[in-house]
Amino acid sequence: MPATRHVAYLFACLISLLALTALWYAIGRPVQLADAATPTHKLQCASYTPFGKDQSPFDQPLQIRPEQMDADLALLSQRFECLRTYSVTGLEQLPQLARKYGLKLMVGAWVSRSAADTQIEVNNAIKIANAYPDVIQAVIVGNEALLRKEVTAQQLVSLIDQVKTQIQQPVTYADVWEFWLKHPEIAPAVDFITIHLLPYWEDNPAGIEQALAQVAKVRERFGRDFAPKDILIGETGWPSEGRQRETAVPSLVNQATFIRGFVAMAEQHGWRYNLIEAFDQPWKRISEGAVGGYWGLYDADRQDKSILAGPVSNLPHWPLWLGASAVLFAATLLLGGRPRSTKHAWLLPLLAGLGAGSIMLFSELTWVTSRYLGEWLWAAALLLLNLLILAHAALLLTQPSGWRQRASAWLSGKSALWLLLSAFAGAVMMLALVVDARYRSFPSAALLLPAVVYLCHPVSGYRRELTLLGVLIGVGLLPQLYEETLSNLQAIGWALTCALLVVAVLRSLRLSKRSA
Repeated sequence: MPATRHVAYLFACLISLLALTALWYAIGRPVQLADAATPTHKLQCASYTPFGKDQSPFDQPLQIRPEQMDADLALLSQRFECLRTYSVTGLEQLPQLARKYGLKLMVGAWVSRSAADTQIEVNNAIKIANAYPDVIQAVIVGNEALLRKEVTAQQLVSLIDQVKTQIQQPVTYADVWEFWLKHPEIAPAVDFITIHLLPYWEDNPAGIEQALAQVAKVRERFGRDFAPKDILIGETGWPSEGRQRETAVPSLVNQATFIRGFVAMAEQHGWRYNLIEAFDQPWKRISEGAVGGYWGLYDADRQDKSILAGPVSNLPHWPLWLGASAVLFAATLLLGGRPRSTKHAWLLPLLAGLGAGSIMLFSELTWVTSRYLGEWLWAAALLLLNLLILAHAALLLTQPSGWRQRASAWLSGKSALWLLLSAFAGAVMMLALVVDARYRSFPSAALLLPAVVYLCHPVSGYRRELTLLGVLIGVGLLPQLYEETLSNLQAIGWALTCALLVVAVLRSLRLSKRSA
């Protein structure tokens, strides 16, 4: 390799490795925040469901192990004075375990469309409240049942009255704060009002900079409008993973920022509160997308996420992702071999860096968001497609011989197919984000490499199919941005990536037309 080409190659490698390091460090760098909990300062209350990483309330029969609950309460008693539950089914031993660790309970009776199941829950809540008056400090009859439209306000009042007449503890109902305003007739029936304040899930989501001010505004309004009733903030928190909603960005740092800021504000104002939730619940991802499984202060393996105390990182294991990116970067260079010219000596390492970064970013997204076999297979297919395109592009920039030449010939013969598959994936994901976006993440990293490669190197073939797919992607750009708003940077990134892919498709269509 000539000296000039060699220097260009080494300098481009250095730039790419520095860029990869900066990328992963920017994502994973630890942030220092004021602690919310210390060994001598316990927090009020946290929502607790006993399900492990591979468990769900929909399992039949329920597989709730007393030894798991015992270990959970041993851990949570170090940070909290109280736990909130949402059902009594399968948790009959929980009050005794709570007493063992000096914890109080706010017990929930799950209210659903089934009158028979609801009555069983109510009866059991009454039973354990009377059996453990020293442990159970309140009973919550129903959780967001009005929001789900599973009962009427009159039915709910009747259930609340039934419980109040049979226990000594205070009785309440819990729902999103707007539903207390829609159904003020519930307020006289309860001993105190339990509201849910989740800025991420608001119809107009609040970013982390405005979230605490929004919580304070609503809490102060309820304190005035429903005086002298006491107010419990029954759920508040922030997700650590998932899609951005307008300016509301899930992340570990944002979760810690919200929780620690909220605790300081609540203690300053003397508010009663319950944090959602003790542990990540992966089963919620099925119905709520990735974000549903990541509201915990601890992860599903019961490991501390550093939400309450200590430095916090959005990606604590970022050096491992950097290492994997570096390995893929080196493998791409080894596959490519000798660059064709000084220009290609610059381009090959830059391409390898782009490919390694985007593929590993999508791998990390896949690890967080995939919920069932179909999504894992879809992600695996996209990752394989990206690897094939990266290999093809690397060989285009080099002087292949022997097995490299044969591989280059085979990949070049399939290049139109790789573009077609990329456009198909883009059209499918764009359609999903336009018609059913609420629980879907933005997979920009899955299409960035194909968009850049075929923008720079158009290919010929599949004119009709590419025309249709290009139109589908292009038509979805504006509706998707309108729905997400221009304040959503993740949505803008997705739109820009798709726009690049559309331009790549157009360039290939022009090439096909000239070749016809």
